[in-house]
Amino acid sequence: MSEPASISSGIASRYATAIFEISKESNSLETLEANVTDLAAALGASTDLNALIGSPVLSRDDQAKAIAAVADKMSLADVMKNGLAVMAEKRRLFVLPALLNELSALIAEEKGEVTAEVASAKALTKAQSEKLAKSLAARVGKDVKINATVDEDLIGGLVVKVGSKMIDTSIRSKLNSLQNAMKEVG
Repeated sequence: MSEPASISSGIASRYATAIFEISKESNSLETLEANVTDLAAALGASTDLNALIGSPVLSRDDQAKAIAAVADKMSLADVMKNGLAVMAEKRRLFVLPALLNELSALIAEEKGEVTAEVASAKALTKAQSEKLAKSLAARVGKDVKINATVDEDLIGGLVVKVGSKMIDTSIRSKLNSLQNAMKEVG
């Protein structure tokens, strides 16, 4: 991991832990989870919000006012609003995407869930997703939440990542293995 990414990850981890612990103590993890989902969706959809959190030009005060307005508009929980306010005051809003990832991981761990990153050549049906989740849950011993993406370069099959484990059953992978085997022979 590069040094700036490592520093950002450390900053995000500290804020996430604080926000998570406060939410846990006040029995509001469900609200926090909804806030994390909403904020992640807003970040994905709004270039203005991304510009706000990453802008070195805006003053601390301007960033704080803008993020407070966003938090009010989104009806975020007080713990999240306060966390964002402190981050704006310390000029740490740039770690918001990493903060949301950390919070998602902490919430999933608390719920006994694990997220599986699944790439497939075409979109999985709901039935396929559920069957895969059950199969993975039996293997890892936790509830599995599927985060599915489509990668047409796979040609067919799946690439599944759960934690540090990866299962690659894609046709692209098999063709690459075959190509390597043919190079060794010739």
